[in-house]
Amino acid sequence: MKKGMIFIIAGAALVLIVVLTCTATVQTGYTGIVTTFGKVEDMTLEAGFHFKTPFQKIISMDNREQKDSFTTEAFSSDIQQVNIIGSINYAINKSTAMNLFKEVGTDYFNKLVYPRMLEITKGVFSKYTAENLVANRQRLSEAIREGLHTELDQYGINVISVSIENLDFTDAFTDAVEAKQVAAQKKLQAEIEQGQMTMETQQQAERKRINAEAEASVAKINADAEAYALQVRSEAEAEANRKIAESLTENLIRFNEVKNWDGKLPAYMAGEGTSTVPILNLGGAEKTETGTSAE
Repeated sequence: MKKGMIFIIAGAALVLIVVLTCTATVQTGYTGIVTTFGKVEDMTLEAGFHFKTPFQKIISMDNREQKDSFTTEAFSSDIQQVNIIGSINYAINKSTAMNLFKEVGTDYFNKLVYPRMLEITKGVFSKYTAENLVANRQRLSEAIREGLHTELDQYGINVISVSIENLDFTDAFTDAVEAKQVAAQKKLQAEIEQGQMTMETQQQAERKRINAEAEASVAKINADAEAYALQVRSEAEAEANRKIAESLTENLIRFNEVKNWDGKLPAYMAGEGTSTVPILNLGGAEKTETGTSAE
């Protein structure tokens, strides 16, 4: 019984040793790198359960998208210092994970990615003035990503994105920018006010012009109306005179002369030619004769 128990315990221990030393598990999202006595084998293991020799070791390389933050300092093209806070998203290729482990190891971010990122970031920032850095943050991020892609693609590291999250300038530069913005705002306000004054002046001048044109139009209309009324009256009078003239006859003329005669004879009467003949004052003669008769 004792010997049997010993054999059972020994067998279980042997099985446990075999399980522990001859099997390995690769987690999902990782690639297994196989080493034998420290030498990297020309093979990789996918996620899952695998057998190996007791002399082999399985090292897991993360193939998932990873994110790391970074902080650094840089200088703009006009020698202004800027403190940078950003982040990078990247992933390693499964097919080249073995070569990356051979050349760099598992700490590839600190040994490879981070130094290249700082170097490229400083180079990109040196191409812009301090004022343009803030306005071109997206362009800066894309330029850094492209530079890192060129540097890291040969190692099987895919740079997915780079984000510039914060830019912090010196107090002196910040104060100068604020003063410039205030001056620009005041200038813009002055231009707006001047524009409003100019517009109001133009509107007043336009209103005066419209009023003057309206008054001139009214005066012209009145003058035209008066002229038309005068013309109508003249035409009416002329028409009336014409009709009167057409209605006159010799008998009517004599009738009007007789009707309007005051009973006095003319002192002179026109003769032939230009000579005039005096007419005797018969009324006076009658008086004289009457007086003489009376006497």
